[in-house]
Amino acid sequence: MKYSRRTFLRRSGYALSAAALASRFKGFGLISALAQQKAPTDYKALVCIFLSGGNDTNNMIVPIDMTGYQNYFNARNSAGLALASGSLLSITPPSIGTPFGLHPNLSPEVATPTAMPGLLPLWTAGKLAAVCNVGPLVYPLTRATYQNNSVQKPYQLFSHSDQITQWQTSRADTQTQTGWGGLTADYTLPFNNGVSFPTITSIAGTSTFATGVTTRPLIIADARTSLTNVLKLEGFGTTADEVARKNSMTELRTFDRDNPLVAAMSDTVQDAIDISAAFSVDPTLTTVFPNTTLGNQLKQVAKVMKLNQTSPQLSLNRQIFFCSIGGFDTHQDQITNQGNLFTQLSQAMKAFYDSTVELGIDNRVTTFTLSDFGRTLQPSGSGVNVVGSDHGWGNHQFVMGGAVHGTDFYGVPLAVGSGGNGTVFPTLVEGSAYDTDNRGRWIPTVAVDQYAATLASWFGLAPADMPSVFHNLSHFTSSNLGFV
Repeated sequence: MKYSRRTFLRRSGYALSAAALASRFKGFGLISALAQQKAPTDYKALVCIFLSGGNDTNNMIVPIDMTGYQNYFNARNSAGLALASGSLLSITPPSIGTPFGLHPNLSPEVATPTAMPGLLPLWTAGKLAAVCNVGPLVYPLTRATYQNNSVQKPYQLFSHSDQITQWQTSRADTQTQTGWGGLTADYTLPFNNGVSFPTITSIAGTSTFATGVTTRPLIIADARTSLTNVLKLEGFGTTADEVARKNSMTELRTFDRDNPLVAAMSDTVQDAIDISAAFSVDPTLTTVFPNTTLGNQLKQVAKVMKLNQTSPQLSLNRQIFFCSIGGFDTHQDQITNQGNLFTQLSQAMKAFYDSTVELGIDNRVTTFTLSDFGRTLQPSGSGVNVVGSDHGWGNHQFVMGGAVHGTDFYGVPLAVGSGGNGTVFPTLVEGSAYDTDNRGRWIPTVAVDQYAATLASWFGLAPADMPSVFHNLSHFTSSNLGFV
């Protein structure tokens, strides 16, 4: 992909790293806190996969013990939304001790059993876990406090745009322009020893998740575009007029540096040129990725990770990546559409995990999902190519990686005395203690803050900085769910 100089500079403005900004704007109170942190020598990366539209996890993880499956079947079968128990991929999380089933497309059948792609082998190998009934919260809520309005609720519940923002910012009490990924990058900036290459790279365009106070993401195309072409600056080649143009541009950037804004812009341009130079090679991988939207995004992530291992311009100790796959707003035709999406998700995630093994960093990379919200247990419509589900709240998320304590469910149980079943997995009954009303909109027992803080803690965010990134974390009893 080629850009004009104007487009290149505008796009690469997102690539201004926190290190560069920090050195130019000393007024942020954040800077003194950062200066006190010592850079680690190990490598860690977080990879976010956003399932855009609101993934129906009632069909992603299904209880298949006699009572649990019967409750699920009763709610969904008459409309055609229930999955057959025999089609589900059986798992038994040890913390619960009863069987559950993963959606069959999370490990689709292939010609040879040894080549089976998908997530089930990773679950069996202990590289995949599920965090149950997560969602935006300001304070813990019960069905009673939700219905009598005695405890503050997240604003604009069940709205796509607002719930996306709350998942990406962890702020369910107010609107903000900074995401928890970006803020985590802000506070762990010294870990990268002043390397100007951005901590965060997005393969899925702009996102609130990746925006911090001083952090802006580098935004690049997926693997269908070579890394050598993602930020290709035209007009500055080796001919005499191109060299003269480059020299003039370089000289212009030495003027008026006593003005902080002019100096910052000049250095932004230099950072963009440096990033373009870092992408002078396009690494190859032996791992085969599916040629899908998410497959190509995660392949590009793996290539940037490999470049980070080999390029002297990078050598970052910490990286964060943002990917996204759409289509999960399944008000109708959910069986077919969600099944196809799960095939894409599972194959891409498995290939990406395999690529981290190839690079020797599988214990250093943690991949996790987010989504707008869960969906109602009660179906929307009925019949083949019609039935779907509506906007819900609490949702289950996958976490994958060599450092993950896999093969289990994590979360916060709802006590039997409060109407719960005493486990982290909600009872799938409309009107139960987990439900906002009578449609099966699960009230989260885990806040986004707790889920995100567990990931950020593994990444290296200091306990003292947690309240600055996760403002409502103190409202909840546990700040680390222990899944990684």
